[in-house]
Amino acid sequence: MTDTQPQVRPQPAAEDSGLTHRQIMTIMYGLMAGMFLAALDQTIVSTAIRTISDDLHGLSQQAWATTAYLITSTIATPLYGKLSDLYGRRPFYLAAITIFVVGSAACTFSTSMYELAGFRALQGLGAGGLMSLAFAIIGDVVAPRERARYQGYFLAVFGTSSVLGPLVGGFFAGQDEILGIAGWRWVFLVNVPVGVVALLVVGKVLRIPHTRRPHRIDWFGAITLAMGVVPLLIVAEQGREWGWGSGVSLACYLIGAVGVVSWILVERRMGEDALIPMRLFSDRIFSLASLIGVIFGMAMFGGFMLIPQYFQIVKGASPTKAGLLMIPVMVGMMGSSILSGQITSKTGRYKIFPILGTGIAAIAMGLFALYVDAGTSLVTTSMFMVLLGIGLGQCMQTLILVVQNAVPPRDMGVATSAATFFRQMGATAGTAVFLSVLFSNVSGEIAKAFTRDAQTPAFKAALSDPAVLADPANGPVIEMVRNPGPGGAQGSGVLSDSSFIQHLDPRLAAPFKEGFSEAMHLVFLIAACVMAVAFVLVFFIKEVPLRTMSGLEAKAAEEAERAAGAEAPREPAATGTGTAARTETSPEQEARRAAGRRWPEND
Repeated sequence: MTDTQPQVRPQPAAEDSGLTHRQIMTIMYGLMAGMFLAALDQTIVSTAIRTISDDLHGLSQQAWATTAYLITSTIATPLYGKLSDLYGRRPFYLAAITIFVVGSAACTFSTSMYELAGFRALQGLGAGGLMSLAFAIIGDVVAPRERARYQGYFLAVFGTSSVLGPLVGGFFAGQDEILGIAGWRWVFLVNVPVGVVALLVVGKVLRIPHTRRPHRIDWFGAITLAMGVVPLLIVAEQGREWGWGSGVSLACYLIGAVGVVSWILVERRMGEDALIPMRLFSDRIFSLASLIGVIFGMAMFGGFMLIPQYFQIVKGASPTKAGLLMIPVMVGMMGSSILSGQITSKTGRYKIFPILGTGIAAIAMGLFALYVDAGTSLVTTSMFMVLLGIGLGQCMQTLILVVQNAVPPRDMGVATSAATFFRQMGATAGTAVFLSVLFSNVSGEIAKAFTRDAQTPAFKAALSDPAVLADPANGPVIEMVRNPGPGGAQGSGVLSDSSFIQHLDPRLAAPFKEGFSEAMHLVFLIAACVMAVAFVLVFFIKEVPLRTMSGLEAKAAEEAERAAGAEAPREPAATGTGTAARTETSPEQEARRAAGRRWPEND
């Protein structure tokens, strides 16, 4: 068996590794089904979480269900990438789907919020591999030059899930029972049939050749990474309630810092067997793209999460309707991504797209900061949303493409998962920081709005209207106006439970909506500035030609080169002279030129 390997692999591109468009699309269907599971879960649960926490009598613990999922999925991401590089993609992608489906089914049996948090943690262990491995598998079967053609399919999955998630979540949460099962439990149960289909498709069509290599498993790297990331994720999610300078928060900072330093030391010692080999960071493109990923994720998710809040709190939309109102962003993202992908495929040029994308996204967020308030029309808001989507669509897949094109094919999985990992960390930090800014300012802005509106005839008329005074829903606000507390105490409740605003008389509700809009302006302004930093950094990325070989083809070519190099010492010319040494390495150099770029040496 081993004797035949060198004879088969010198010409792999045409026979062993080349896939037709139809074969690639068949694999894509399975990958998209897996990605749909993870993407849908992010939006469907957020819509139904309040109903779930009410039913499980754990409103104050609802954040832990999200935090547990976020922690395990983030930690698992680099593990999937490294292990799939060592043992192959297929078993770990199937394992990720299976774990996710089992976790989803377990969530339906939750009897408390703590049980739900535990099952969500199990779900997250599977979700960590669904996204990163899907991108890594595409990197294996499609050359970077052609990969851009397929990125629109992935964004179609994200767009569809972003629209369907709130709709489906709102529908299930609004049903008392479906087939004898509480409606909200179907939020998790619906993942089971989709996951089974994904398992069947992936198990049947995903057959990617893989050659194992000697290795050690970096257990200490995984432990120290968890030690560094888990406290930081916890404080990012819970810091608003604990206080960013509280003793618990400071302890999380300290443990996280020790964990990160320990992880770096362990990874340097592990060398090639490290969870994320430190040599990857010596590649300027990989390092810079990873940094941009953190900043981009921070700006994107930190600003992006405010738009549904704006629709629900200021415009009075239901969670379901707010999901539908996000369609302009998704249309802009998908259209922009498909167009940029087609241009990249035809020209091989890609650097212009993250430059344009980050610039356009920064402008769109600036427009939200300057012009979107309580009285802004839906048409104007939708135009800004389309512009934001156009900017984001040019960056999301291109930044991953940059990372994949910068590393040797054998590091495809770990590099892709690292890019996903860093973007997720940026997203978590951005969401925490921007929500903290919002919470810190919303009470004061609402108090200012009340002071300003209290002098208007409409507001004075509302306070003397018998119908308004007789409505119990207006009572707390009338009491607040007549006996104002320090700092506008009522304002702090807007984001914890904003439903009361929709029951107020419109004249009394106006200051709440105006105050939220004005607090939102600062957050969008910060997001625009953060995105502008990413815009500047993108200029420093060196654009190298995209490889014209898929990851499988390039790996096979490398193995053929090694086989040829192993035979070189038998030749008379290979006796240790400088000329002989150059002759021995020339096939590798030629293969690298054919691949479209020179990969960094792997010592």
